[in-house]
Amino acid sequence: MFPPADRRSAFTNAPMGIALTTPAGVLVDANPALCRMLGMAAEVLHGQSVLDLVHPAGQAGASQAHATLLAEHRQPMRLETRLMHADGDEFPVQVTASWVDGSSAGDPPHLVMIVEDITDRKALEAQLLHRSLHDPLTGLPNRLLFHDRLQHALERGSRADTPTSVLIIDLDDFKTINDTLGHHTGDLVLVAFAERLQTVLRSSDTAARLGGDEFGVVCEHTDRAHAELLVGRLRDAFQDPLVVEETTIPVHMSIGIGHVESGADPAHAHQRVVREADAAMYATKRHQR
Repeated sequence: MFPPADRRSAFTNAPMGIALTTPAGVLVDANPALCRMLGMAAEVLHGQSVLDLVHPAGQAGASQAHATLLAEHRQPMRLETRLMHADGDEFPVQVTASWVDGSSAGDPPHLVMIVEDITDRKALEAQLLHRSLHDPLTGLPNRLLFHDRLQHALERGSRADTPTSVLIIDLDDFKTINDTLGHHTGDLVLVAFAERLQTVLRSSDTAARLGGDEFGVVCEHTDRAHAELLVGRLRDAFQDPLVVEETTIPVHMSIGIGHVESGADPAHAHQRVVREADAAMYATKRHQR
């Protein structure tokens, strides 16, 4: 065992926050790293309940984890939650807490909590999640997120007894753009198309790039008549050609509509509405040739 002076040095110089608390979670001591993390001096923290430092939204979960630790001393508690800084900001942490029995020297039973600021880790996780769900070229949701948003829209529509519509959009003769102007210009056309597409949609609509030159739109609370009005607005918006690197490029598109009536069963409606919109889009493309 390290002598008391060395143990105190480790507590003081540890890079992560450390708190010593009573079994009830009342702070007895906090090391400098934890004080910096919270923006409060050790003297201010002394006597406070650890739960009072937790963001209100996480207090119920923290209380449950604390109760489990008291009931099962042998099992350390691990919890991700959010703490409150003295200036009112919140930040994510991982807390690992252990029960320490009283010693023969008269030390009472207490808890040792290791607190790690995981802001950078959470930011990286969010970045990776965003990349996995969004098209890297246009920044729009990708096919996976499109289907997730559609499922949620159908579930909300079932509960609220409201209709849902889906648009499938394909750029006509996009291969010609790539072949004549190059893939770089083709990519810029897709980006410009996505930007103009979003200017027409409502905030409740979800536009996605499904792959290649194919796009999809989930329209909540939208019956077929309103979906047809949206298609009309989209066609009006693309009457003017796109201008990419000083090159004027007319864009024509085929659009298909799929529709789900109010209160439909989401489990059966999901694939059907996409197939319906896809078939309608190809029918439009054949008709326009």
